[in-house]
Amino acid sequence: MISAVNANGPAWSAEVDTGDKLLAVNNRLTAGQSVETVTNWLRGEEDSRVTLRLLSPGQRRGHTVVLRRAKVPPETVFAFASGSLVVLRVTSFSSDTAEEMSQYLDQATQDPGLKGLIIDLRGNRGGVLQQAVTAAALLLDRGVAAVTDGRDAQANHIWAVQGGDMTNGLPIAILVDGRTASAAEILAAALADHKRAVVIGSSTLGKGLVQTVAQLPDEGELFVTWSRVIAPLHWPLQGLGVMPQLCTSLGEADSARQMHDLAHGQLDNQPAVQASRAARFPLPVSRILAIRKACPAALGSDRDMTVARSVLENKAWYATALSAIPDDPAALPSPVRE
Repeated sequence: MISAVNANGPAWSAEVDTGDKLLAVNNRLTAGQSVETVTNWLRGEEDSRVTLRLLSPGQRRGHTVVLRRAKVPPETVFAFASGSLVVLRVTSFSSDTAEEMSQYLDQATQDPGLKGLIIDLRGNRGGVLQQAVTAAALLLDRGVAAVTDGRDAQANHIWAVQGGDMTNGLPIAILVDGRTASAAEILAAALADHKRAVVIGSSTLGKGLVQTVAQLPDEGELFVTWSRVIAPLHWPLQGLGVMPQLCTSLGEADSARQMHDLAHGQLDNQPAVQASRAARFPLPVSRILAIRKACPAALGSDRDMTVARSVLENKAWYATALSAIPDDPAALPSPVRE
């Protein structure tokens, strides 16, 4: 039985679906064979052909699919439906992450009953910066996703996106925690700063530096810090991390109070969100700690998903949470004292 189809593999665009029964591989019947045996039958030289005989649920006759084998990188995006919402779990940012997201978004938006999207970045340690920018481009019509700033002129770059929001303005919630880092923070900051998504969880790790990797003669690698990342509203990711609009790391009672206040048009964490957006490099450690203590970094929990569902299902709550992001953070007085 096919339990999943890799979005990076040749079966994705073929007539192969989860739930199909694999009856034969190259005319060899799978009945009575072990999973290991069938897996070995499926393996072969890259670009070689393999013929599958499949039976879809509810069908009486099978169908044949011919695929060309390929080297398939591990998936980094996993999708599942949750009522009228779709959840995209992004585990890291590899060379194919944005393409995987694009495929799942294209599939999800075919559902006319879709009401919202949850992007789960908890535990995502980052990866390829360009992939985070490209992922942002899938959900933004236009704008700056990030800025990199370094001592060398070649390190300075404005990462702007232009194309079109694949979801046509679908409400988005992003889940983060204390392990969310690097490229994952770049995506969360880009969508939050453009008021395209509500961030839920705890303060993120705060890894806002870009490294280049040089290969050494002894097959070692030298990592060189190349630049720092600045978010669209000009605040530094390094040390500060992303401050969520809705904080879940202060316990069940505090989360319940926040949701009660949100229902009455008040966002409790708004002062901390505005303070983080008004911050500018260089920031002393004491200042970073003063801002982050409003929502301490923590591991994600089921509470994150519960809050996300509630916010996405209530348009007024969602609008209130989005409004916490200032249009001109430089003009705001900082409400958090050192």
